[in-house]
Amino acid sequence: MAVPKKHLDIGTFYKYYSGEKIAPVLTIFIGGNHEASNYLQELPYGGWVAPNIYYLGYAGVVNINGIRIGGVSGIYKGHDYLKGRFEFSPYNESTKRSVYHIRQIDVFRLKQLTPKVDILLSHDWPRGVTNFGNKNQLIRFKPAFREEIEENKLGSPPCEDLLKALRPPYWFSAHLHCKFSAVISHEGGESTKFLALDKCLPKRRFLQVLDLPTSDASRRIELNYDLEWLTILHLTNHLISVRGSNGYMPGEGSSERFNFTPSEEEKKAVLERFQNNLQIPRNFSRISEPYNSAAGIAMDLIDQPKAFLNPQTTEFCDRLNIDDPLQLAMLMTGHSLNTSTYIDQSPLDVSNNSDRNEDELVLDEDSSSNGDDQAEGGLLLPRAPLASILPKPKWRHDSSTDTSTMDDSSLSTSNRSVLSLPTPQKQDSNLSDNFTIDELHLSSPKVSAVRECVIAQPFDEKKIDCTEEKPPMKKFKRRNQAIYAKEDSD
Repeated sequence: MAVPKKHLDIGTFYKYYSGEKIAPVLTIFIGGNHEASNYLQELPYGGWVAPNIYYLGYAGVVNINGIRIGGVSGIYKGHDYLKGRFEFSPYNESTKRSVYHIRQIDVFRLKQLTPKVDILLSHDWPRGVTNFGNKNQLIRFKPAFREEIEENKLGSPPCEDLLKALRPPYWFSAHLHCKFSAVISHEGGESTKFLALDKCLPKRRFLQVLDLPTSDASRRIELNYDLEWLTILHLTNHLISVRGSNGYMPGEGSSERFNFTPSEEEKKAVLERFQNNLQIPRNFSRISEPYNSAAGIAMDLIDQPKAFLNPQTTEFCDRLNIDDPLQLAMLMTGHSLNTSTYIDQSPLDVSNNSDRNEDELVLDEDSSSNGDDQAEGGLLLPRAPLASILPKPKWRHDSSTDTSTMDDSSLSTSNRSVLSLPTPQKQDSNLSDNFTIDELHLSSPKVSAVRECVIAQPFDEKKIDCTEEKPPMKKFKRRNQAIYAKEDSD
């Protein structure tokens, strides 16, 4: 197949995947429209894409030392928003784009959260956010935005809904290739401090440092699941769709449950499934052989990879008793479930990284704390359904737009659909009000530090970095600058 020259630049992420390089600080990111969709699709509920680099999934919430961080991946396109997750590799000209389009179920799930998250990440800007910042300066810098801004079409309507529903103190975005800040006031005196950053290129404003308080800044950085989010995933599993047609979430006035903000009893039941341990396991494993820079790219062998099931996702779904949408999509279209024959489950170890400063985050090499939450002899836990609190499965779709030949009755079971695969065995808020706008520049709040925390998109190398002691700035180098020379087409 013909491959544009700009796509032959392999970039640098493969070095983090292979372990040649280790991210010096814990990095959390969401997907946009420039990532490796096939890889991220293996981790719909999040997971490690490389040592010390964690993906939040299609939507996700995690807790870091008392700071609650949520995010939603992808960009908004109205024609795909109501559809299920039907795409998987190899993609065609349509699905290679629709695979990174945001879906309603992810927004619906995030809207169930309470209390609010501290930080929310999205690739798209929330629609209407330009009304709360220096809009004129933005239009001078990006004149092509004028029409969309005036017609209130710039940005994502679902993200606008999330902004109004969750009112997070901080919201970070990207996508539009410029820096923009705003402060959105809500009823009751609450406000959201919004910041979008530019491309990670020389002389572009792509970096902002923020210091946020934690419940215990003296503790080692610890990445944990969010119990409320886990419970929401469990309670809404029956709403997953893998159809290419429109579907709808339950709403007020429906005969079925539509409010999935979990009760204390429901959260307790999920916590018991995790044996009272919400620490995210450091279970990164390579299921694809890392790129060999010495060998280069064989032009006659370039082809799309098959879709693979990721053991991180299988383990997570088994524990929470939910479905992997990628697995369902493959099953429902008659494709075989591919498991990689290359599995390297070397432990997450950053201690030998020669570039790491002594005061930077080191993941705990002692995995004994994770052993207690695994079943004896493996990672599978009993999947006793929470039948007393689960809603009845019901599929909602518009048959007039259905292009699928799948039978509805085959698409759902109690809480876990179709098939469960064995899990591969492991081998081995008081936030600052000091937040100002000044001509597209956002001043950093002067509050106590989180120590080490990076919120980033590693494939684009865009970072928002929070550090207690800021190391000297290194000279920025861009090896694949040519890839980003043009504006996005999607």
